[in-house]
Amino acid sequence: MSRRYGQMGVNVAKDREGVTVHTMNSVHRRGPVFYASLPRDTETAEGHGTNGEEAKHRLVSILWDHLVTMDSPRWTFYRSSNRAAFPIQLVYESLGKPRLLLGAHRGPAISFSEGGGKVWAALCGDECDIGIDVAEAVEFQGEYPFHRVFNAQELQHVLHLAGGDLAKASALLWSIKEAVAKAMGCAFHLVDPRDIRVYPSAVEHGGPAFSVRLSGNARMRFPMAARRPITVHSLAQAEAWLSIAALIWPQHHVARPNACAAGQRD
Repeated sequence: MSRRYGQMGVNVAKDREGVTVHTMNSVHRRGPVFYASLPRDTETAEGHGTNGEEAKHRLVSILWDHLVTMDSPRWTFYRSSNRAAFPIQLVYESLGKPRLLLGAHRGPAISFSEGGGKVWAALCGDECDIGIDVAEAVEFQGEYPFHRVFNAQELQHVLHLAGGDLAKASALLWSIKEAVAKAMGCAFHLVDPRDIRVYPSAVEHGGPAFSVRLSGNARMRFPMAARRPITVHSLAQAEAWLSIAALIWPQHHVARPNACAAGQRD
């Protein structure tokens, strides 16, 4: 696994269970992002079935194990030797945004998406919030209300990237917008998809990178997120697109525990 933080790229490694973990460096010119997937419904060797929620918990454990192997001072305190004192908990906010707790302390940002019979998860190695989304072209066939979710200019741009295939272009554009909404923690409960505006991309190693800005009510509701462009990287997945958004909130940080704070909630 590469540990170069300054170069955009996607590297892969196998965990001890054979799950492929991807490391995307410099999604937002900072620390790494790890992402992986598992089948939503599987059967264990003992014949027991698993579901999407169980897949999420397993992905959390796998991605956390990869994060703590990195030379990141932010999470040094929580290395595996301290797991008994700081058990990993997956909790959800009122609008459905997932959070990791390490004992009573806030953990790294996590995000999930389901598509194509798989559960995907992305975990961020620094203080940014993160969103991941997978969208399939088949979801955008027929009489889809394109004008209600996409702006004409952004749709025209991604059509070029998708070779003129409207369904594939729509899947790409939707995955970008959904990833940003997840990073903000509101999904589309509080913002209109058209107020998440996608601007022309730069082609990076592994796939296109997009600059996203908020407008309209989204900008009014989330002025702190509107101060700078939100970076989104997208990767083709057969007939689907996977997008990962990283959102740097001004003065946003995750407090590391010390001798005095180890037993207190952030």
